[in-house]
Amino acid sequence: MKIPTPHNTAKYGDFAKTVLMPGDPLRARFIAENFLENAVLVNNVRGINGWTGFYKGKRVSVMASGMGMPSIAIYAHELFDGYGVETIIRVGSAGGLADDVKLRDVILAQAACTNSAFARSLGLPGDYAPIGDFCLLKKAEHLGKELNADVKVGKVLSSDVFYDDSLEKWKAVGVLAVEMETAALYMKAAQFNKKALAVLTVSDCPLRGESLSAEQRQTSFTQMIEIALETAE
Repeated sequence: MKIPTPHNTAKYGDFAKTVLMPGDPLRARFIAENFLENAVLVNNVRGINGWTGFYKGKRVSVMASGMGMPSIAIYAHELFDGYGVETIIRVGSAGGLADDVKLRDVILAQAACTNSAFARSLGLPGDYAPIGDFCLLKKAEHLGKELNADVKVGKVLSSDVFYDDSLEKWKAVGVLAVEMETAALYMKAAQFNKKALAVLTVSDCPLRGESLSAEQRQTSFTQMIEIALETAE
């Protein structure tokens, strides 16, 4: 892939081998300013901030993905194919579905169900099962327990529909939480033989009408970010 791209003005080498990817550009800035040392802005096309700095001596980047599978797929494709990135760790919010999932839990997405037709872009003669990298998953689970986080591992739903009336059906087949990006990220990682993991904070429980306040979100998301940064290779 020729770089820079229409979505990324960074030069080759500007991104670290591991990139944390929140959906929100402001969360990317928050991570860069509060967790990384010597962070440098390497991309800001369409307000999608990309930063590279150091966390405990490890060179790490953070860049927003925007909302939805098409958006994260664009950025993941370019990072994997054009910029030599080896690992992307999504850090985002999710809506808890399972009865034992509560607000502020951290979900590690072992696999991602989806109602999207995104997998058709792979041209496979059947259905593809998007799964996260097992080594990253094990490491993140261990680190989450060390940080005393309420960590749960299992399936999520990556939905193309934000306002979805089918969530009870997904809950019934063991889906822990719903979000909008992970399946596409896992498919892009598989396409390029790279690594990916989604580390998600439960910000609301739509079937129970529960949600976090702004202050609670800030505290919970910080714990998720620490797990992801400690997991970064």
